[in-house]
Amino acid sequence: MALTHQEIFERYVYAGAVNRDPDAIAALFTEDGVYDAPLAPDGHPLHGRLVGRAAIRAGTSAYHQLSTRQGTVNPERSAYVLHDTPDPDVFIAEIDVAFDEAAGRRTTMSLVQIFRLRAGQIAMLRDYFTEPPSGVSAGR
Repeated sequence: MALTHQEIFERYVYAGAVNRDPDAIAALFTEDGVYDAPLAPDGHPLHGRLVGRAAIRAGTSAYHQLSTRQGTVNPERSAYVLHDTPDPDVFIAEIDVAFDEAAGRRTTMSLVQIFRLRAGQIAMLRDYFTEPPSGVSAGR
């Protein structure tokens, strides 16, 4: 039974944002899968294209070891919307991740992800994100 776009997305979020498990993230990709973060700056662990499970595992592992966030994710204020496309192997996720930081500050990281699937696995994930500077209030 094929997984729905919702199920694939939820597995990706659970493996990454919730469990921060690079092995589980890499396992969601095809053997030759590509993770592409075109907006990640030079020197960022996810900068450029990560090709293959080993590169995806290494890049996401290095990313999750960074402590760029001082706050915690607020699931009640975080949200996402999935968009199907005419191509059944492509869907788009719009995501707002809300953080509660020290002294009552709130920030939001907004991003768009484009998923291209092959045989129920991620063949290409294009992740458009920029991380807000720590301590910058988004007012949400």
